[in-house]
Amino acid sequence: MRALRILLIVVVILGGLFVLADRLAVGFAEDEAAGKLQASENLAAAPDVSIKGFPFLTQVASGSLDDVEVGIKDYEATAGTDGKTIRIDDLTASMKGVEFSGNYSSAIAASATGTASITYAELLKTAKSEPTEVAPGVTANVVGLSDGGNGKIKVAVEATVLGTKLPSPVYVLSSVTAQGDTVRVKADTLPNFGGADIAENRARAITDFEQKIDGLPGGIQLDSVQAAKDGVEITVKGSNVRLAG
Repeated sequence: MRALRILLIVVVILGGLFVLADRLAVGFAEDEAAGKLQASENLAAAPDVSIKGFPFLTQVASGSLDDVEVGIKDYEATAGTDGKTIRIDDLTASMKGVEFSGNYSSAIAASATGTASITYAELLKTAKSEPTEVAPGVTANVVGLSDGGNGKIKVAVEATVLGTKLPSPVYVLSSVTAQGDTVRVKADTLPNFGGADIAENRARAITDFEQKIDGLPGGIQLDSVQAAKDGVEITVKGSNVRLAG
């Protein structure tokens, strides 16, 4: 019995040491991966990297990690070919089947899914903000975006008719969709600018706009978009996503 107790104590101690070693190793790997990702994506701050699954050391031995979660607070994604960027907030992605090199200099995920958000203030930068003539004597421009409820965006349009600015903005509810790498905002109904007769294509030149997002980290791509309280919520996905290298 005494020998059995000693054996159990030894097993418990060894098990504890293994768990400690495993957690130290995963912490080191997370820090290394975060540093590599920060460098490869030119991030202002290191992202949050969390390697899921236990034990970690057996995953290392196989050369593949089951699930790695990456979180980036503020990401400046490229927006088209003119050098402009758009800020993506709280980008979180779950990477599955991550193959990595021994020194973590390269890591590629078989698949990835995630979520992020774009504030209305950020999206507003892509709308036509300068007054534009939509009919003789009538100019208009988008001055605000907000939550319209039921998955709609409320677009505020300011108009000037025959030199007189309307006392309050004209509001329209718009639908937001994702098509390829582009977020599109399209008015469900056209605004009435003080009763002026305005052709649909001239009105939509003001109310409708789009934002290309083609520079998400690791090659992940835009999947879907939905209007929410403080901005638009997007989902992303990808395959063979490069975390580093």
